[in-house]
Amino acid sequence: MNTQLVTRGQKHSVMKVRNIHSTEHARALARGRLPRLIFDFIDGAAGREVATAHNTARFDQLRLQPRAMADVGSRSISTHCLGKDYGVPFGIAPMGMCNLAWPKADKSIACAAKDLNMPVCLSSAGSSTLEDMLEWAQGRAWFQLYFNHSQAQSFAAVDRAAKAGYETLVLTVDVPEVTRRVKDQINGFNVPFRMTPRAFADFAFHPRWSLSTLANGIPQPRNFVTANTKFDRNASRAGADWDFLARLRDRWSGNLIVKGITSPEDAARVKTLGINAIYVSNHGGRQLDSAPAAIDILPLIRETVGAEYPLLFDSGIRNGEDVIKAFALGADFVMLGRPVLYALAAGGQAGLMDLLQCFAQDIDLAMAQIGIRDMREANKEILFQSARPKARADILTQTTQLKAAP
Repeated sequence: MNTQLVTRGQKHSVMKVRNIHSTEHARALARGRLPRLIFDFIDGAAGREVATAHNTARFDQLRLQPRAMADVGSRSISTHCLGKDYGVPFGIAPMGMCNLAWPKADKSIACAAKDLNMPVCLSSAGSSTLEDMLEWAQGRAWFQLYFNHSQAQSFAAVDRAAKAGYETLVLTVDVPEVTRRVKDQINGFNVPFRMTPRAFADFAFHPRWSLSTLANGIPQPRNFVTANTKFDRNASRAGADWDFLARLRDRWSGNLIVKGITSPEDAARVKTLGINAIYVSNHGGRQLDSAPAAIDILPLIRETVGAEYPLLFDSGIRNGEDVIKAFALGADFVMLGRPVLYALAAGGQAGLMDLLQCFAQDIDLAMAQIGIRDMREANKEILFQSARPKARADILTQTTQLKAAP
């Protein structure tokens, strides 16, 4: 089925879904096509991976309330965020070394950003240079900053992004130290990569991925390397403290977003520093296994910062209905992480576009079911709540008044 999405007041035809039909479908295909250590790197998380499971489980426990006979013949999933109009209410989250999922993944992501008019956030540990990404995405790219060895080197990356023409910078603050990830340790995954007999056998059993990756060059982080240092995945990033954030705000004139906030107290302090937006995320469960589900934190932070302050969200989003649920609990925009890499591994650029179309279609069709025509109408009232005595009393009063009317 072709779905018509409204973008900037005009109807935009979205391509028909072909081969990828859900995040779960993409994940299953990716698992069969990727070497074990690469799949586990993408799919894995901290500790026993409880936080990742909790992220998705909490979304499944949230229910949307269907509404009948609403005027939903004309709907729009376009969204306004940080001064820009986007064709969809989601973008691509920053993820390191996406080209491990499939060669030229970063370019595929950028093309999707251009085609769907959505933002893509390039990681400091991305497989492509920040200059290339901005060009491929035709200006729709954001740059994600990790603290890099020192304030001076970190600010050098900031200045490079400004010179390239970036308008939005995302500082990630929830990785003061990289957490131990058991699957990576078992598989011997590390950066820079070291070939082991186990890894060699793993690659040999996945010749399509191995030969394609070899032909296109082994993925390397392209935005950390300087004259004096190289990327160290396990390097401390604890230098991203409150002093650094204040200095970064003074230095960066564009939109500044702080990613990885899960504390209302931290959110309040970030807002006082003049930061343009907060990005609520528990890093997809990849940092602290005992962290609360990000979707449970979102409404608490919304209550803290007020109704008008911009909030972005990721962690646990697996379909279009999840996007609507996040908006209902306070998000102004949603970013997609693992589903993007699953789709790329499953089917390259075509697979990615398939999955993004699934998200867009699911959002559009769910809006029709719950009786809203615009993402701005997504609030707590669209969620099913089994115990709302005041709401039930109001409904009974309104029904009585309708019956009494002549």
